[in-house]
Amino acid sequence: MKAKLFSTFLILTMLMVTMTPVASVRADGGSSTRQIPAGGTTSIKAGLEGADGLQQPEFRSNLEDQGKAGVLNRTRPGFEDDIFPKKPLDAPKVKSKAVAGSNPELALSFDGLNHRQQRLANGGNQFSVEPPDQALCVGNGYTVESVNSVLRVYDSSTGAPLAGVQDLNTFFGYAAAVNRTTGAIGDDVIDPVCYYDPDNNRFVVAITTLHVDSNGDFNGKNTIDLAVSNTGDPTGAWTVYYIPAQNDGTDGTPNHGCTTDGVTPGPCFQDYPHIGADANGIYISTNEYDLFGPSYNAGQVFAFSKSQLAAHSTINVTLVENLSVAGTPGFTVWPANSPAGQYSNEKNGTEYFLSTIAGDGSETGNPTGTARRIGLWAVTNTGSLNSATPALSWTSRLIESQTYVFPPTSDQKVGNIPLGDCLNDNAGSFFGDDCWFALFFDPPATWQPEVASTPDSLDSRMQQTWYVNGMLWGASGTAVNIGGEIKAGIAWFAVEPEINDAGKVKGEVKKQGYIALANNNLTMPAITMTAKGKGAIAFTVLGEDYFPSAGYVTINSKGSVGPIHIAAAGIGPDDGFTSYKAFVGDPPRTRWGDYGAAVTDGNNIWLASEYIAQTCDLDTYLFGGPIGSCGGTRTSLANWATRITKLTP
Repeated sequence: MKAKLFSTFLILTMLMVTMTPVASVRADGGSSTRQIPAGGTTSIKAGLEGADGLQQPEFRSNLEDQGKAGVLNRTRPGFEDDIFPKKPLDAPKVKSKAVAGSNPELALSFDGLNHRQQRLANGGNQFSVEPPDQALCVGNGYTVESVNSVLRVYDSSTGAPLAGVQDLNTFFGYAAAVNRTTGAIGDDVIDPVCYYDPDNNRFVVAITTLHVDSNGDFNGKNTIDLAVSNTGDPTGAWTVYYIPAQNDGTDGTPNHGCTTDGVTPGPCFQDYPHIGADANGIYISTNEYDLFGPSYNAGQVFAFSKSQLAAHSTINVTLVENLSVAGTPGFTVWPANSPAGQYSNEKNGTEYFLSTIAGDGSETGNPTGTARRIGLWAVTNTGSLNSATPALSWTSRLIESQTYVFPPTSDQKVGNIPLGDCLNDNAGSFFGDDCWFALFFDPPATWQPEVASTPDSLDSRMQQTWYVNGMLWGASGTAVNIGGEIKAGIAWFAVEPEINDAGKVKGEVKKQGYIALANNNLTMPAITMTAKGKGAIAFTVLGEDYFPSAGYVTINSKGSVGPIHIAAAGIGPDDGFTSYKAFVGDPPRTRWGDYGAAVTDGNNIWLASEYIAQTCDLDTYLFGGPIGSCGGTRTSLANWATRITKLTP
C-alpha cells in the first residue's frame, strides 16, 4: 500500500518551502548524514470551522492516477529460498476471547478527532479524506492527537480540548490543502506520527509531505517534516524542520535509483512514516516507493539526535538506507518506543525494530501472503547521533514465530448507511430529483446498487513496537479461523533481542499469541507496555455483533491477556465515500485506519482507535440540517471518528 486513497484531481497552485540542506556525506554502516537548518517556528492557531455541504473539489488527486499505484514489481531475486512458505499457510485456529462486562482500569475516555472536524478545519479549506490515520503522544499533562491532516491538544486530566482543530498544512507553513475561494491546491500532508520525549520534555509531530507545482501536479519533491515543541507545552511555540526525501540525488539526497517506468530515473517517495526512540535518538522509518513508477525499493530510517532537536538548532539527519532481511526488502520496519529510562545501551546505544514478511507480496516478494517468521532489526551506535559525524550501523535477522496470514475484510453489523442509500435512490427524494443528484451533476457510469461496506483490515504488517525491560513487543493483523469462520484478528509477539560480539542482532520469540472474537473482527492493533510490566493492546471491534467500536485488552509481561473490553461502543456502521463504487470504482476498497496508537505516561496507558460515533437515516441525512450533516454529526461523505482512552492497569 503506497499512500492514502483519494479520488479526482483538479487545477491548483501552491506555496513551496525553502530548504537549504548540506550535501550528503557517506558514513559507516550504509548511512548518510546531512545538516538541516531550522525552518522557522509555528504554533497551534486553529481557524474557524467551515460551512457544511459539498464543495468541489472534495478529493485531492489520487496518486494512483499519476502512475503511483501501478503493479508493483514482485520479483525479489537474491532472498533465501526458504524464508517464505512454499504454499499459503492456513489461518490459525483460535479460540474466542470473552467480552468483559466492565472496565475497572478505564480512568478516562473521550472522543478525539473525527472526519467532520478534519474536513471543516481551516475554514473548510480541506479535503474529504479516508482512512483515519491516527497519531497519539502524551506527557507533561498534555495529550496530542493528530489524524490525517489535523492536530489537537487535550488536557490529560480531563480530556478537555486546549485548542481548536489545527490543519497540518497551516501548522507546517504550507498553503491550505485547497483554497475554496481561488481553487488553489496546496501540498499534500499525510500519515502523521507523534512522540513525547520524556528525557527533554518535548513533543514531536512528523509527516510526509508531497509537493506540487503551479499546476497542482506532484513535482517529485517530498519531505519528512518535523515540528518540535520549544517547551513541554504543546500549546506554545514549535520549531519546524523540512528534510528532503525524494532520494533521487537532488536537494542533497542520495540516489536510490527510483524510476518512472522501470527504466527512466525519477523520484522516490517516503510512505507510511512511523516513529520510535531510544536514549539518544528519534527514528522515523518509511516505506520507499517510486513516486511515479511501478516499484517498491526498501525500508528507510531517518535518525535524529534527541538533544539537537530539543535545542532547536541546525540538526544532523542520518539516513539509514535500504534495509533488507535475508535478501528481501524491509517493509514497515517499525521502530520501538520505550518508557523513560527503558533503553538499550548495547553497542553505544541500540534502537530495536520489528517487521513482518508477508503483506500482500507486493513489497516483500512473498507470494503467499502468509509467514511464520518475523524480522528483528537493530540500529547500533546511536550514541554517535550526538556527535558531528554520526556513524550508525544496521543489522537484521529472521526469527521463527507463530503463523500469520493476510486478513479478510471486516463485515459490519447491519445499520443505517445514508450515503449508500442516497446513492441508490431513484425515487426523486431530493426536491423532486433522485438523492444522488445532490452529490453528482452527472451520474457515474456504473455504480448502483451500492451495498453496505466491508472495511479494509489492512494486511499483516507490524503495527506498533515497544521495548521494555529488555523485551521487544509487537502486534500485527492476521486472519484467524474462529468457529469455522475466517475473520480478522490479532497476532502479538514478545521478543528477547540482543547484539552479539560480532555486532549482529539475534533473538527469539519468548511469548506470542492471538486475539480474536467470535462473529467479529479485530483490526489495527497497537501494543504498549509500562516499565512495571503492565500493558494493553488497542484495536477496533466490528462484525456481526458490533458496529465499529474502540476496544482493548490488557496484557502483562508474562504474556497473560485479559478479556476484550469495549472502551466506546460504535453506534452505526462505517458509511464513507471509499465504500462506494460511485466514488472509487468497482470494486471499492473501504479504507479503515492504517494504524491506531498506544503509549505510556508513567504508569498510565493511553490508547487511540477508530470507531463510529454517530448514525442517522436517509431522511435525517437529507433534511436534518445542511444536506449530509445529520444535525452536525458528520459530513456528506464520511462519518469516521476516533476515541482516546486512558487506562490505569
